[in-house]
Amino acid sequence: MAFAITNVGDNQKVEYATYFLKGESNYWWETTKALEAVEVITWDRFKRMFLDKYFPRYMQTQMDIKFFDLKQDNITVGEYEKKFTELSMFMGEYIDSEEKRAKRFQQGLKPWLKSRVAAFELTTYVDVV
Repeated sequence: MAFAITNVGDNQKVEYATYFLKGESNYWWETTKALEAVEVITWDRFKRMFLDKYFPRYMQTQMDIKFFDLKQDNITVGEYEKKFTELSMFMGEYIDSEEKRAKRFQQGLKPWLKSRVAAFELTTYVDVV
């Protein structure tokens, strides 16, 4: 989001993001950057290295489980949408299109609501919400 607002291009994202690293995370980055065998570290590579360091696999697995177990149950659609949005930030390929995102959101709705929404055959997240 910040990149879109500030108009930061793909080739500047690593430099921009690492500027904000402080303390231990900055030390980690400086060491990691020095050890990399490439001159330019891509944004995708940086994200992977950062997540591996600060968001270990077991935590990623826990987030996956929470995301796929998320159901509306006894909360409002608004509360469900808020939780869905929070968890979806880490789901990448599972919801990397509007249609996938909409379908997954719809699957977690209360059964009676899900069946009514399904009748409209909506394909965008905003429309389903």
